[in-house]
Amino acid sequence: MIFRFSILIFGISIFLFSSCSDDTIMGSMMPEEIEEEEETFVIYTGSTVSFSKADESDPTDAANQDRITEDVWITRGNEGGQIFNIKKEDSSNKNASPAGTEWSLGTTDEISDLDFKPFRDAVESPKDVVGKNLVLHLIDEDEYLQVKFTSWSTGKAGGFAYERASK
Repeated sequence: MIFRFSILIFGISIFLFSSCSDDTIMGSMMPEEIEEEEETFVIYTGSTVSFSKADESDPTDAANQDRITEDVWITRGNEGGQIFNIKKEDSSNKNASPAGTEWSLGTTDEISDLDFKPFRDAVESPKDVVGKNLVLHLIDEDEYLQVKFTSWSTGKAGGFAYERASK
């Protein structure tokens, strides 16, 4: 009799358990588990590239452009202002240049915590960028590289220099 009663209770338990929706079971009987997909970043880790554009040098000359990718060629005009992507822009736009890029103060070691913005928004004043660690996001390629400016000319000279990681 006890054996039959146990089987009856077991059968009723199975019936009740199986008649509950998966949401009810998951919500009431099991802790909530949310799996977040880890973001992966393509980060340039090659040797350091040094680039410089001398004061008053022609920004349309390939020697005065850092051609990072097929579509991102960084230079600076001689009328002052900031850097721009001469492959996609004729001159700098302080609200958006360099086109096809975003920047953040910081290092690639902390990339998942960085907030990427247009260059001027990220650095505030370009003349104060020298010596600061920056991360450059190449938007179309979705690749990242470390950049550190080593000079920035003032007085509408157009010169600048930086070191960056290569692919």
